[in-house]
Amino acid sequence: MAHPDALAPARLLAPAPWVDERGSKIRITAVRTFLTAPHGCPHLIVRVETNEPGLYGLGCASDPQRTLAVRSVLDDYLAPLLTGRDPDDIEDLHRLILNSAYWRGGSLTGNALGGIDVALWDLKAKRLGVPLHSLFGGRVRTGAEAYTHVDGADAEEIADKVGAARQRGYRHVRIQAAVPGSDAYGAGGGGDPQAVRERRVPWDSAAYLRTVPRVLARVRELVGDDVELLHDVHERLDPRQAADFLRRVEDIGLYFVEDLLAPEDAAHFARLHAVSPVPLAVGELFSDPQQFVAVLRGPDIDFARVRIPTLGGLTPARKLAALCELHGVRLAPHGPADVSPVAQAATLALDVSSQAFGVQEAAVFKEPVHEVFPGTVVAHGGLLVPSGVPGHGVDFDEAAARRHPVPEPLGHDRWALLRNTDGSVQRP
Repeated sequence: MAHPDALAPARLLAPAPWVDERGSKIRITAVRTFLTAPHGCPHLIVRVETNEPGLYGLGCASDPQRTLAVRSVLDDYLAPLLTGRDPDDIEDLHRLILNSAYWRGGSLTGNALGGIDVALWDLKAKRLGVPLHSLFGGRVRTGAEAYTHVDGADAEEIADKVGAARQRGYRHVRIQAAVPGSDAYGAGGGGDPQAVRERRVPWDSAAYLRTVPRVLARVRELVGDDVELLHDVHERLDPRQAADFLRRVEDIGLYFVEDLLAPEDAAHFARLHAVSPVPLAVGELFSDPQQFVAVLRGPDIDFARVRIPTLGGLTPARKLAALCELHGVRLAPHGPADVSPVAQAATLALDVSSQAFGVQEAAVFKEPVHEVFPGTVVAHGGLLVPSGVPGHGVDFDEAAARRHPVPEPLGHDRWALLRNTDGSVQRP
């Protein structure tokens, strides 16, 4: 039997609970949610409040297609579960929330959990008086290289926009090309803009395969080799079409092709990755870290498109970043405008602290967003740099947020009501 003194070091290592100025332990007193749409798309913001006056954390649970359902998970289930608990125990609370649904996983649970998780990390960093990235081992780079989006009706228009992006300092640019008579993700489809917005223009995969590779090749000729070009297929091809697309673009020198296949077809990535030199970026549709594990084993991808809110927050994202580093896969986190400035700042803390980082998608937010979210990070010279203030650095103005109500659910969902030329449902 071990001598009683052998247990002394373990007792000494037990952390003392943090207490506020009144001598009581810090506890979660409320989990509040807010809906706002200063950019046009719905943002669902989470605020975890404590018994220490003025100490709170902010997270983002934005799921633009199921906003109200995620809010119900937070308000009706997670807020009562967390009230009275110690906000310092992030790992424990993460597992508690994940298990509480019993049938674990899915985007509703992921986004609700992601909002809470980021808020807890923000709260902890504020309590310690340090920027969020300091909790992750500190910075390994000054800022995160960002990419912006351009689109156009033809190669010449796209090339002009790439040149303008280069003048603003971007070295990485995602390019999307219109396809006459067909819907084309990120670039419309020509003709009646209202018909495109209402998804009355169908998707034509044959027209896409004939048109887009040729436009991408011409853009490369026009802009030269001193800029990294990216392209998003947006899961609209089947495995046979995907292989055809890779053959057509393999000499263009693309930085990566994004979402070449839908998650349902992820088993085909191994075959496509083995026969094509084109780097593959995958993952913005993944709501479970295990989906990434499956394609990292090969590895069968080159970039992990992590979406911090949907994946369940920073706790699983940090573990995934470590796994990516071990497998030689780079991070290319999802960052469109429907990922709020709160989630963008949290993602940036991961970007600057991870050796696996590759490039960050950068939204250009409308002016009202900066009023609702003071501290919103803006790219300068193609670089996103953390503010250095305690926490993730972005705050939330509740009064300003109320001036921007969210649209009706199906009003925003219309973007996903896409059809094929034969009338069948097409992935958005």
